[in-house]
Amino acid sequence: MAKEAVFSMKLEPELRAEFMAAAEASHRPASQILRELMREFITRQREAGEYDAYLRAKVEAGRESMRAGRGQSNDEVEAQFARRRAHAANREE
Repeated sequence: MAKEAVFSMKLEPELRAEFMAAAEASHRPASQILRELMREFITRQREAGEYDAYLRAKVEAGRESMRAGRGQSNDEVEAQFARRRAHAANREE
C-alpha cells in the first residue's frame, strides 16, 4: 500500500519517549505500529457499529412483537421458567 499521507500529532514528551522506546524494543518502526493501531481502532469501531445496528434491530423486533400482541410480561416469563425449572428438577430426582 502506498504511503502518501503525512499525519502529525501533538504528544506529551514522556508519552512519545516511552512509545519510541517500546517500538525500538520490539524492533519495529513506530509508524508501522501506529498504522496497526489505527487499523485495529477502525475495526473495533466498525464492529461496535455493526453490533449497535444488530441490537437496535433486535429491540425493534421485540417492540413490534409487543405491539402485535405477541409479547409476554415479565411475570409471565418468570412463571414459565419457574415451571421449566421445577420440571427439570423433578426429572433429575
